[in-house]
Amino acid sequence: QVQLVESGGGLVQTGGSLRLSCAASGITSSINTMGWYRQAPEKQRELVATLSRGGNTNYADSVKGRFTISRDNAKNTVFLQMNSLKPEDTAVYYCKVNVGWSNFWGQGTQVTVSS
Repeated sequence: QVQLVESGGGLVQTGGSLRLSCAASGITSSINTMGWYRQAPEKQRELVATLSRGGNTNYADSVKGRFTISRDNAKNTVFLQMNSLKPEDTAVYYCKVNVGWSNFWGQGTQVTVSS
């Protein structure tokens, strides 16, 4: 059974930093793309950043230059380093991994940035 466990969320002041982690277990094949998405109250879930197995990255314009996605393939773990956080970054952050034709989601971790 595939399980994704996220950690690292919390409350931080504007300008602060947080590092999210997402560890995947129960996966027997290579993970293709790993990524982070977020959903703010009353808004649709949106892409934050993705990282392919080959190293290609994709970032939302709103986080470029502030967030960095990385992964540890040996540990099936993806990270999101978030710097210079803003109140508009407040949301539940979800990780997603792609394995073959399947996508798996984490349960989400809350990030709250106070002004």
